[in-house]
Amino acid sequence: MIENEKFEMTARQGVIVYLYRLRQSRQLRKFGQIEYVSKRMKYVVLYMNQDQIEQNIAKIKKMRNVRKVQLSYRPFLRTDYASSEDGYKLTEEDKEKFKKTKSES
Repeated sequence: MIENEKFEMTARQGVIVYLYRLRQSRQLRKFGQIEYVSKRMKYVVLYMNQDQIEQNIAKIKKMRNVRKVQLSYRPFLRTDYASSEDGYKLTEEDKEKFKKTKSES
């Protein structure tokens, strides 16, 4: 094992592909990693590298079996709310409810 080798995270993004039939869902493997397949709603959730996403979506949309393609916006959303400086403060009513529940337990 090489000591100087460092792990680099690649930016990835989810893509939801709605299909007419799930039979061809295996063809989507070449575009990215299949995370979930819904048999009832006929969709596949793929994860692929962000730098290749535009080319892959164009290829996926050209496939006959594809109904619709949607991007996941999770990489662009804020997910860390614990350190937010929005200034969230409890109202007097919430403080009273918190005290009541704390005293009951």
